[in-house]
Amino acid sequence: MAALGIAALRRGGGAAPRLLAVAVSCQGCRPRSGPADGGHGQPREPLPGGRARRGAEPGPAAGGQPAPSEGADTRSYLWARYHEMKKLVYDLLPPGVCNLLNPAAIYANNEISLGDVEIYGFDYDYTLAQYSNLLHSMIFNTARDILIEQFKYPEGLGKYDYIPGFAIRGLHYDVQKSLLMKIDAFHYVQLGTAYRGLKPVPDEEVIELYGGTQHIPLYQMSDFYGKGPSLKQFMDIFSLPEMTLLSSVIDYFITHGIEFDQVHLYKDISDAIRDVHVKGVMYKWIEKDMEQYILHGDEIYAVLNRLVNHKKKLFLITNSPFSFVDKGMKHMVGKNWRDLFDMVIVQADKPNFFTDRRKPFRKLDDNGSLQWDKINQLEKGKIYKEGNLFDFLRLTGWRGSKVLYFGDHLYSDLADLMLRHGWRTGAIVPELETEIRIINTEQYMHSLTWQQALTGLLERMQMYQDAESKQVLLEWMKERQEIRSLTKNLFNPQFGSIFRTFHNPTYFSRRLVRFSDIYMASISCLLNYDVNFTFYPRRTPLQHEAPLWMDQLCTGCMKTPFLEEMVHIR
Repeated sequence: MAALGIAALRRGGGAAPRLLAVAVSCQGCRPRSGPADGGHGQPREPLPGGRARRGAEPGPAAGGQPAPSEGADTRSYLWARYHEMKKLVYDLLPPGVCNLLNPAAIYANNEISLGDVEIYGFDYDYTLAQYSNLLHSMIFNTARDILIEQFKYPEGLGKYDYIPGFAIRGLHYDVQKSLLMKIDAFHYVQLGTAYRGLKPVPDEEVIELYGGTQHIPLYQMSDFYGKGPSLKQFMDIFSLPEMTLLSSVIDYFITHGIEFDQVHLYKDISDAIRDVHVKGVMYKWIEKDMEQYILHGDEIYAVLNRLVNHKKKLFLITNSPFSFVDKGMKHMVGKNWRDLFDMVIVQADKPNFFTDRRKPFRKLDDNGSLQWDKINQLEKGKIYKEGNLFDFLRLTGWRGSKVLYFGDHLYSDLADLMLRHGWRTGAIVPELETEIRIINTEQYMHSLTWQQALTGLLERMQMYQDAESKQVLLEWMKERQEIRSLTKNLFNPQFGSIFRTFHNPTYFSRRLVRFSDIYMASISCLLNYDVNFTFYPRRTPLQHEAPLWMDQLCTGCMKTPFLEEMVHIR
């Protein structure tokens, strides 16, 4: 039976607590339904005459604890069930349950066959070129100095340094309230992850700020691209130093009792960060020491060369300038890098490139100087600036699902291509590697599995409402909250995982699933798959598909067909 569970886990790629149902469900794991309960936490439906429907009759499960009769000691019964479940979870987790996920794997949101893909497109920054975290400190320090020297902010800000690991990608910032926070897929703030400056805001204050609820009506505050007058979502990796600088400046003002205008502060910091990019400061750092700042360069050549050898067409669309891209690609791929690409487009101004028809293409010569002639065709090996996707489609005929484009920014790179133009999309999520390594640890696996089982117990046993039982349930809820905080802190002490709140997907995850067919930690993950490989997304259970969920199987809420027979398979 454990072997079946391991096989399911290896195929499923990451749903360990869910698919462990097969591995951990065994004799003694199916308690009888409690009073007035018909399984899955639902009340029994009575028949005429007060009889319960068949299947809800009381009776102990094989090897399980019998439910207490009326007036019996329910407290002892609940704790017996608790210890029985805890022993089951910790004793029967298969030894190979950890290290099941491969950080170099590609994960599918939608079925896609690489054999159908004829054209591969790429962004440059954080897609082809992966950067060292040292870059974040440089961006932070330079933007901080711009605030002091050009915007005349207090010199005391110079004492603040970049804090690696303070923020995570995908957070929202409420400009009017100076709150940096994580929001889930249902637009609820994850309590405990709201920060003003460098300090957490109490849950009660967060709820009060939003009118007595954790819910934020994002459609009123932010547009499709995560930007709005009230709320901003930080979606790219370059935003990590921006969030940290924003929090540091607010921390300084609050600590020194300085009143400030939230809107002006946010705009000033955004402008300072923008200047680091637009004025070319960041480009100069990278060009000066590519060995220090650019990672995995040798693997990029292997990916591109392999695709070309299999007769795939390649193109590059980036917002970065040609001189910067040229030097980086020569470092990673070699001086003849342009021979690999059918088309190279720089300073494209994404996401406007995908929606605005007004900007025509302009050709650059080999030195990067603009040419004046009208563009009637896009030639292989040539460099083009600006333009728009509509002219690109007209001149190339590259449409629909035969095109696969990779980028790191879910909005600027992928959203319009998938929703408006039907291209296939691949998201580059560098954080995935670290998160998977955490998921593969024994501490995380045991904590999460026990949390799921405890949640099932709470759902199942909530029908016991006498005073002593309520006290037991409160203790379980407290323990559950402690475990949730522990698992959150494994990823990031302030904000947790970029993919999950306590139990729901994050808003970032929701967009990742919506805007990408596949996602991976780096473009080099393609080297692990055949060029004709088909990616199949795993069928993940919906809530009404209850028998596949580990917590419900372990607490006996529902009986799965053939489960008893499967138990004896070794």
